[in-house]
Amino acid sequence: MILYFHTTIRSTRTFIGLLSAVACLSGFAFAEDRIVTNRLSKESSPYLLQHAHNPVDWYPWDSEALDLAKKENKLIFLSVGYSACHWCHVMERESFVDQEIANYLNENFVCIKVDREERPDIDQIYMTAIQLTSGRSGWPMSVFLTPDAKPIFGGSYFPARDGDRGGSPGFLSVIRRAQSLWKSDSAGVLTQADRVTDAIVASMSKANVQMQSESTAELIESLSRLPIQTEERLVEQFDAAYGGFSYDDANSNRPKFPEPSNLFFLLQRAKQASSPDAEQNLARKMLTKTLDSMIAGGIFDHFGGGFHRYSTDRFWRIPHFEKMLYDNGQLAQVYARAFELTGRHEYQVVAESICDFAIRELRSKDGAFFASLDADSENEEGKFYRWSRVELDAAARTVEGFHELEKVYQLTQAPNFEGQFYAPQPEKTLTALAAERSQSFTELDRSLSSARRSMASIRSTRVRPATDEKILTSWNGLMIAGLADAGRIFKREDYIAAATEAATFVLAELKTKDGRLFRTFAAGEAKLNGYLDDYAFLVYGLLSLHQATLQSQWLDEATALTDVQMEFFQDRTSGVFFYTSSDHAELIVRFHDPVDGAVPSGNSVTAANLNYLTYLAERTEYRAPLLVTLRSSIPMLTKHPSACPLMATQIDRWIEFNH
Repeated sequence: MILYFHTTIRSTRTFIGLLSAVACLSGFAFAEDRIVTNRLSKESSPYLLQHAHNPVDWYPWDSEALDLAKKENKLIFLSVGYSACHWCHVMERESFVDQEIANYLNENFVCIKVDREERPDIDQIYMTAIQLTSGRSGWPMSVFLTPDAKPIFGGSYFPARDGDRGGSPGFLSVIRRAQSLWKSDSAGVLTQADRVTDAIVASMSKANVQMQSESTAELIESLSRLPIQTEERLVEQFDAAYGGFSYDDANSNRPKFPEPSNLFFLLQRAKQASSPDAEQNLARKMLTKTLDSMIAGGIFDHFGGGFHRYSTDRFWRIPHFEKMLYDNGQLAQVYARAFELTGRHEYQVVAESICDFAIRELRSKDGAFFASLDADSENEEGKFYRWSRVELDAAARTVEGFHELEKVYQLTQAPNFEGQFYAPQPEKTLTALAAERSQSFTELDRSLSSARRSMASIRSTRVRPATDEKILTSWNGLMIAGLADAGRIFKREDYIAAATEAATFVLAELKTKDGRLFRTFAAGEAKLNGYLDDYAFLVYGLLSLHQATLQSQWLDEATALTDVQMEFFQDRTSGVFFYTSSDHAELIVRFHDPVDGAVPSGNSVTAANLNYLTYLAERTEYRAPLLVTLRSSIPMLTKHPSACPLMATQIDRWIEFNH
């Protein structure tokens, strides 16, 4: 498959190389001192509204924009991002408010702006194009499409002009070269777009699974090796020194993400291991090393609770500062379940801090949860969270217990962020530091709690990062699950009540009378056809609520939504669930998405739901679709054992249920 991609898009790489060779331009034109309004002003997405006053004549992704591109035979410039994205803001400030760039775009392109959180289908298709043609990915995503929306080439962030950021080609040069090639060789460009599209279809739409009839024993035999292979691959990818995965010596300081699906898998394997001894239990060692390293680093917000999206370094020290609902919902579950496994009180405190953060800072007045907090405030990354020496010295004069806090969170050393600021973090977990001082974790944590609250109070007077106030069905499902699990494990009725309130809102406002789900709710309006994730993740949250409360209403809602999901999303040939429903607006490919990423695959979460329904809720009618779903993962897990660890987790659980 990889050879096929390289063969089919070889000339596309040459095409991109031409763009990089464009000569340097001079001069810079700032946007005129006037207010302009484009079509995005009618949207409800906070990200799209951020661009509503750009001089670029943006369209949302709709039939008007797509029809116009065909009618005028213009290339489409597609820009995809999200509200909390730092580099999305940078590209807007540098390029999309620049009048010269806007004029050129408006004259020669149909410009479409997409919120990737609202339209993950569009994002995944064209991100696949970027990965196949350049080997890179990231946001903002900048893609050039033919008039019939086939991808030609693209990239991520571009500086406005050549020379602005080292050798990176400037965006003005890129759009001029793209237009020049379209005018001089449109046939060649169309040929390249066809090749890229063929590669996308080959990559995203083949399930390669046939329905089979076999005994439970035969299926156990065919599946049982897969979780073992997943664990072996994670061992290969594990960073033994600092925890986390995707580590290699050749690129030892690349960013690290929490990857909750890996952690859920390790929780399952650690519970299954024959030896409870942490030194003999490899899954447990990888799990606790990663959890400990994360809470000892700056990726965890020690003063305000919750996790930032990822670490910019191998060591978890300096975060990329946005906070996403999906991360915190999953990590609340992970740390709560890790407490169940280990009895480590620090894991309970972390899980509760995540829940408290989400309730305090991401909950709407109606009880559902907003999508994210921005990385930036006052146009500076991390300004809300970082501390200068002057600010720390001022805090020292008013905060009781500051000097103890200063020592624990390494604020007496040289600045660790951008050479002049501090991202507070202890050198080790508080549990480890307490042991060195012959204290208990509880004693050390209590001695710091008042000072931490005072620092959070001081920080709260700063200009806050913007909140993306759209409510996404799928991400609320993950947060409902996190709250429900934490409430059940820690006997916190307030968390269960918060989960209940969020579930009630989503079912009332984002579900239609015929049982279908909308994707998003913002500005008082629910809209966009729900995706597989919306169904699977919401069901997952409802089943977690059922487990926490034993109230039948949550089980009934979950089964009804599961039935709708199977009707509109399941591939009847392979058993795999499509990402989009059978009546979804047509795109260049209808795809399956088996891979667990920052959020898990809808197929993996569906397997978790069907396991629960079949064996814990004793709804035997779901056994057959469960077996089909598990079997459908065999090709992916065989070829790429760590690609869908949450599915491997559910295979492990199914084998447990059947032994």
